[in-house]
Amino acid sequence: MKNIYKNTNENLNKAKRILQKNNIIAVPTETVYGLAGNAYSDISIKKVYNLKKRPRKNPLIIHYYNLKLLKNDAYLNKDFFKLYKKFSPGPITYILKKKADSKISTFANSNLSTIAVRFPKHKVIRELLKSLKFPLAIPSANKSSAISPVNSHDVLDEFSDKIKFILNGGPSKIGIESTVINLHGKIQLLRPGLIDRNQISKILHRKINFVKNIRKIRSPGQLGKHYSPGIPIQLNSKKTDDKAAFIVFGKKYKNIKNSFNLSESGNLNEAAKKLYKTFRKIKNLGYKKINIVKIPNIKIGIAINDRLKKAAK
Repeated sequence: MKNIYKNTNENLNKAKRILQKNNIIAVPTETVYGLAGNAYSDISIKKVYNLKKRPRKNPLIIHYYNLKLLKNDAYLNKDFFKLYKKFSPGPITYILKKKADSKISTFANSNLSTIAVRFPKHKVIRELLKSLKFPLAIPSANKSSAISPVNSHDVLDEFSDKIKFILNGGPSKIGIESTVINLHGKIQLLRPGLIDRNQISKILHRKINFVKNIRKIRSPGQLGKHYSPGIPIQLNSKKTDDKAAFIVFGKKYKNIKNSFNLSESGNLNEAAKKLYKTFRKIKNLGYKKINIVKIPNIKIGIAINDRLKKAAK
């Protein structure tokens, strides 16, 4: 397939060369696919924002292989080390105070005093990060406010020829974006994900609040409208109509016209993995509206409902 490259040593080296020239590629992670650029390069970061049509006030997550480079860019505190030891590499992003002499482009963190950092678990992006002398800014590989891609073909669907190199790592295992936890000043959950508040609370031995009323954007996922398929969404629907796609969850929804089941067995992890894939399928089939049943608001269901509320705005 045009512009999609298999995970081979030759192609990893090609990806490395493209990034070293301050150009942009698409990469797999365990959460969603992302657009990757050199986080130390203003040129690269501007290309990422322009390609995504992303508001400059919305910062990017900086992805590292390990702590070696991060120690030069951010102040690491005891709460960070506790969570890093338990959850990284994995689907969690930390907001940390940026060092004054950090090489991170001020465009990448929207000129804030903090940076958002993550250590992805997907073996392909880890191999690539290990080979580089700079971290990568990797927002989701979609146009701003649209559906995040969960496989290489979604990226092609989103950008066509505007992205010349998409590194294929198979479908994303989790399917929704990382948890974001603020560790500078008051500890707060800024975006729910697979790793939930209770898990974080147990490690830090304190109550963690989820910030819903945003005064200042400190991390991705805090803008009002986000994750949208570009058609109206009706949440908590009990029935549907002939013109709408009906997204359902669980065993009781069988043989219903225009229905798309996120998980017949009622598995929330499966539902998260299929959510954006289902949105994209419905959009490409030409439906003008989506009705979706109520999703249990527990564990990763909290993150699913967060994405649905923003998609429905």
